[in-house]
Amino acid sequence: MRVALLQLNTIVGDLAGNKDLIACAVRRAPKFDLAVTSELALPGYPPCDLLLNEEFVQQSWQALGALAEELTDLPPVLVGLAEPNPAGRGRLPFNSAALIRGGRVEDTFQKSTLTGSDLYREERYFQPGDEPGILQIGGMHFGILIGEALTGHKEKSSAAGFSLLPSLKEKGAEAIINISASPFTAGGQLRRQEQLSDLAGRCRLPLLYINQVGGNDDLIFDGRSCFFDSKGKLAARGSGFEEDILLVDLDRPGGRIAGDDLTPEAEIWRGLVLGTRDYVRKCGFFRALLGLSGGIDSALVAAIAASALGPENVLGVIMPSPYTSQRSIDDAIALADGLRIERITIPITAIMDSYERELADHFLGRPKDVTEENIQARIRSNILMALSNKYGSILLATGNRSELSVGYCTIYGDMAGGLAVISDLPKGMVYRMAEWLNTTTGRSVIPPSIIDKPPSAELRPGQTDQDSLPPYPVLDEILKRYIDEHQSRADLLAAGFDEAVVDQVISLIGKAQFKRLQAPPGLKVIDSSFGRGWRMPVACRTGRSGAVREEGRGGIERRGDGGAGSRSRK
Repeated sequence: MRVALLQLNTIVGDLAGNKDLIACAVRRAPKFDLAVTSELALPGYPPCDLLLNEEFVQQSWQALGALAEELTDLPPVLVGLAEPNPAGRGRLPFNSAALIRGGRVEDTFQKSTLTGSDLYREERYFQPGDEPGILQIGGMHFGILIGEALTGHKEKSSAAGFSLLPSLKEKGAEAIINISASPFTAGGQLRRQEQLSDLAGRCRLPLLYINQVGGNDDLIFDGRSCFFDSKGKLAARGSGFEEDILLVDLDRPGGRIAGDDLTPEAEIWRGLVLGTRDYVRKCGFFRALLGLSGGIDSALVAAIAASALGPENVLGVIMPSPYTSQRSIDDAIALADGLRIERITIPITAIMDSYERELADHFLGRPKDVTEENIQARIRSNILMALSNKYGSILLATGNRSELSVGYCTIYGDMAGGLAVISDLPKGMVYRMAEWLNTTTGRSVIPPSIIDKPPSAELRPGQTDQDSLPPYPVLDEILKRYIDEHQSRADLLAAGFDEAVVDQVISLIGKAQFKRLQAPPGLKVIDSSFGRGWRMPVACRTGRSGAVREEGRGGIERRGDGGAGSRSRK
């Protein structure tokens, strides 16, 4: 029994394109008895509220019929899609796997247990179906599971998966097929393999796991489809972060195990390159641009963009102000030249002077403060957006997770853009990625001068980030504990962090929520990302533990641009 796992990069909503992609893969696959796609491969994953459009669901089903007719002369294929609900109009569809054979849809298998997490919200889109069923092909009985029943978040899904496999075994399953669409997170593949190995070994059932690959909006899918034998041994694995067809022969031990690098920096690099490439291309762009400040964040984003799109499709814009050091200008030039991307320089001093003249009467008697710093950031964003419009290029935002967490960024300034490439990376990881990239390539892709200098927005003379924020190693550890691990203020104090620093950070996190709601989509590479994984109110008072409340004028501290620490990274 030979099963072909079709690890494909589909586009959400492109029914005709996805149908052709599946058909092409089926015809390219080596001789097989059954081919299998990933979850919801035909409509693309995740289709989100497209699933609430009954016409779209019907068209998806029609596309399946057309695919079946096209593959009449080939062995059966198990295809993931949304199945119309026969109960009638207004009823939610099923998350299904449909078997096509002999030019028609022969059978369907429906997902029975829906995932209610923030990431999926399947109860909004699907009707739960029948209990997991058995597919018989060539005398072999396969138990069919859909989604992350086996490989969800940490240990919870492992227990849930173990409860499903014995029931399928009792129904006669001789092997398990799990069609899934499991997003990438750093370290997730190792956890996934451990769970699948444990389940296969404990239940004594061979287990085939098929995952999609590619970027869709903020989610990145890493592929790495795999097969575990009945002893829980990894017997085959597809490529990571690229399309692949993995052929599994259940009658013969062994198989192809694609090489992989599970170090965090290597995984994140491949994920961000893939996510950037797919977001840009699937949104209809071919070129990208970004502001080059001579700092570490824009340097890493430029390197990712050059790798994802080709250096000939990336434009770096250097926009010096009176506060920009010559070292930063030189660093930006060296970076662009080393990456072989196009660069242009547009000084903003004259534009700043015009703002100062026009606002002089209105600002009379008021000292310079964050207002003037934010004006600089917004001047730069206007220039970048003008170039984006004129050139038809997508603007890449360069802010990192540490800054976004505490609002150390300017709304409508350095936050402007179509995609926030590294918004899931803490500042410390940005530095580690830069050093890893230089070590891996054996050359200074990111100039050491950029890595070595203290981080600064350069919006006033002698400014550094640590003028306003705790040292980044301290800040990142507090953010990890408070946001990712949901530790309380008391937990942080018990861990030995300074009380004033803890209160400052928690306060800034609360105040910056309105900025995060207006930020461009960011590529998800960790479990607790903002957006889908962080849903907090903006207008609220949570007291000291939530730290949005600050005694001040009117009971709530005035936020100026939108929070203390509003700074640009350009």
